[in-house]
Amino acid sequence: MSFAAPWSPIETLLLALLCAATLFFTVITPPFQAPDENQHYMKALALAQGDVLTRQQGEATGIDLPRAALDIHAVDFPTDVPPILRRFDRTQIAASAQADAGRSGTAFADFPNVASYAPSLYAPGALGLMLGKAMGLPWINAFYVGRLVNALSGLLLLITALRLLPFGRNALLATALLPTFAYQTGSLSPDAVINGLGFLGLALTLRTGFMTATPARSAALLVTGPLLALCKGVYLPLMAAGLRWQQHRRDLRPGLILGAMALGAFAFVGWMHYSGGSQALYHIQSRRTGETMMTAPLGEQLKIVLHDPINYIRILVSSVTERAPVYALQIVGRFGWNAILLPLVAYQLAALMLGAGVANGIGARFGMGQRLWWLAVAAGIALLIETAMYLTGTPLGADYIQGTQGRYFLPILPLVLIALSPAGPVRGAQKLFAITAILLATIAAATVFDSFWIHGFVTSDGMPPHGSIGRALLLPSPRW
Repeated sequence: MSFAAPWSPIETLLLALLCAATLFFTVITPPFQAPDENQHYMKALALAQGDVLTRQQGEATGIDLPRAALDIHAVDFPTDVPPILRRFDRTQIAASAQADAGRSGTAFADFPNVASYAPSLYAPGALGLMLGKAMGLPWINAFYVGRLVNALSGLLLLITALRLLPFGRNALLATALLPTFAYQTGSLSPDAVINGLGFLGLALTLRTGFMTATPARSAALLVTGPLLALCKGVYLPLMAAGLRWQQHRRDLRPGLILGAMALGAFAFVGWMHYSGGSQALYHIQSRRTGETMMTAPLGEQLKIVLHDPINYIRILVSSVTERAPVYALQIVGRFGWNAILLPLVAYQLAALMLGAGVANGIGARFGMGQRLWWLAVAAGIALLIETAMYLTGTPLGADYIQGTQGRYFLPILPLVLIALSPAGPVRGAQKLFAITAILLATIAAATVFDSFWIHGFVTSDGMPPHGSIGRALLLPSPRW
């Protein structure tokens, strides 16, 4: 291949829709109503004041932060609320802003879940918080500026990936048009950077492997490799998607891709060494028993896996089989802290949208061997994600895997869709893609606005009512 296909008007329209949806969620989602956003906020705050590393204080892991900044979560918008109907109001934002003046000093902030994450993940959010305070805004308003800068950074990475991707643009667009992507990108979650760099790494490695390797593109690949590894090391193998047999003796592209992956591995190991290499343990609620339990030390959990790998394979298979429906719901859209479901018909609409994205074709012909390689890369990363969660996010010796969420698979979904896509488009697929994407985005926006600000929601998980399937199909879960 020597060039990528030009953009169509429908692709441009869908990208504009995606940007609008992301910015909508940035504004409409109440503070700390994205998964772990309170922890990510504290980590970004620490970086904004120049603290790269955390410290231990008793059983807590974190850093001293301004009390006024912490109180917008601890007091104004707490997440540990009872499972009763909860509805937000705009006056809460104003009250939080006015409370800043009476809050002084610092307090120790405990954020063990994200303590070991690299600062590169939080750079956009930290920059936004700094800009907000430089403008003299109250902490609650600075929080929204942090969200905005984070969202714009995620969208910039996505747009860059879409422009660089040599084929399969609709596969990447279909993934990004899932409401989960816009919702997470519009928060202070590092998912904006993780997904964006995952998409960028995939685009660069495919462009390098299947098109001409220019000096600028090669340099970008060598920079993206370490940044992707610092996101989460499990995503680094995504760059293997660009590997193929040398086309001639002087073909340096496979070596360039492997070099970028090697640099990524060094960056990941280097950060772990610099940050002390210690694992911060934290309490979780077991999804099997409901008890509060401590995550396992990585070394001890690894010993259990190595002692009986066959048993771990059984655990892996049973956990994935059991949780696959949950992953499917979460990867499409499950809002709040995974407490708000879309109308069930929306998940069928999302499947139709993904199918239409695949049916649009990728604009290039590939053999079965290449497609199987892409699927093998995606499956390998999925295995690494599950294993990482078992080693670091599951109680010691558990017979299940804890903590894996569907959104963790977003960076590899475009590769799966590319592997499944035909070379050319199916007639009518692009119009169907646009219609389903617009409908899905509209339903998701209405669900979030109604569930947070109009009707209210409960923090406990809701399940479809057996006696009223019609309501579950057509209404979001808080209205069941």
